[in-house]
Amino acid sequence: MLKKAWLHFKLITKHRWLVFKLCTRVGLPWRGFIHDLSKYSPTEFWESAKYYVGNRSPIQVAREERKYSAAWLHHKGRNKHHEEYWYDFNAPVKAPVIPYKYAIEMLCDMLSAGIIYKKNEWTKEYPLWYWNNKKNKTIINPKTVDFFQNIFEEISEKGIEKILKKEKLKEKYNKYCK
Repeated sequence: MLKKAWLHFKLITKHRWLVFKLCTRVGLPWRGFIHDLSKYSPTEFWESAKYYVGNRSPIQVAREERKYSAAWLHHKGRNKHHEEYWYDFNAPVKAPVIPYKYAIEMLCDMLSAGIIYKKNEWTKEYPLWYWNNKKNKTIINPKTVDFFQNIFEEISEKGIEKILKKEKLKEKYNKYCK
């Protein structure tokens, strides 16, 4: 268990470092710095260490074995860069547009997770494939869906370096989400 805890610690720290670099690139270093700090909390850390496999989320593994993940229930309620944070089934709008800084952190999170888990198999097309498989399985505002769809399509064509720019993302967000 100690080895899995160490490997999990390295993985989440590497993921957070990449999110920080991507967020800094787009003008949101603070979002990158505080990204996923709850993963070091006992509730999230120890379950994730227990179900650590290295090439995919331990939350998925926990769900397969236990039918739920206490780490995920803890995580999604504390991190505004997850669409699940914004669900309110009793509100007139069940899923509001995710505010800009959290939408961009979410973008950086998805990119980083893909790069970290896929390693050498990651391609610029992977984020679009992942998004296309995710978007219809969750509740997310249609404007936010359109924003991410456009960004991932452009990344698929041109790569992260050309698309992940502060001005470009702000312009796209204003076009799709305002």
